[in-house]
Amino acid sequence: MELRALWQYGSSSPENSNHFATISQWWNNLNGKEILWQQRLLTPAAETQNLNWDPQRFDEKFLLVSPTIRGITLYWQKPNSPQEHSTTAHKLEVDQLHQQLYIFPQSQKEVVIRVELPQITYQTVVIQNPQWQVAPNGENYILTLQDDRQKVKVQATFNATQLSQLKQQLP
Repeated sequence: MELRALWQYGSSSPENSNHFATISQWWNNLNGKEILWQQRLLTPAAETQNLNWDPQRFDEKFLLVSPTIRGITLYWQKPNSPQEHSTTAHKLEVDQLHQQLYIFPQSQKEVVIRVELPQITYQTVVIQNPQWQVAPNGENYILTLQDDRQKVKVQATFNATQLSQLKQQLP
C-alpha cells in the first residue's frame, strides 16, 4: 500500500489512474465516519502539509454520509440533510499514514480543502523540578508529581512490576 497517492486532472503519469482508484476507495470508506473539513488559502511557495492547519473558525467536524466520486467530482451529504454537496477537483492527494485527503477544487485554484479523520491529541504538560511522592495504595503505588508554581498535579498509578521498571530506567 502506498502511503501517498496523487491524482491530477490531465496528467500523463502511468500511475494517475491507479492513484485515482486508491483515492476513490479512501473517500468511499469514509461513509458514516466523523471527519474534520478544513479549507485554506494556498500560498505560491507553501506545501499543503506546511500550511497552518490549526483549528480555525470555519472548520467543520461532521459525520460524512454517502461519499462517492462520479467523474472527477466528489459528492457527500451531512446527516439528516437531503442536500448533496459536491466539489470538482483538478488535483487530489491522499496521505494514508495521517488519514488526510487534500482536495484542490477546479473552481478555486487558490484553495485547498483537507478532509481528515480526527486523531487523538494529547496535551503535554512540562513540569520542571516538581515535588514528588510515591505512596502505596493496596497492591499498587501512586506517583504524584506536583508543581505549585503552575498549579498542576499529576497522579499515576503503577503496579509493582511497572514501578520496578520505572526505577530501572531512572539514572
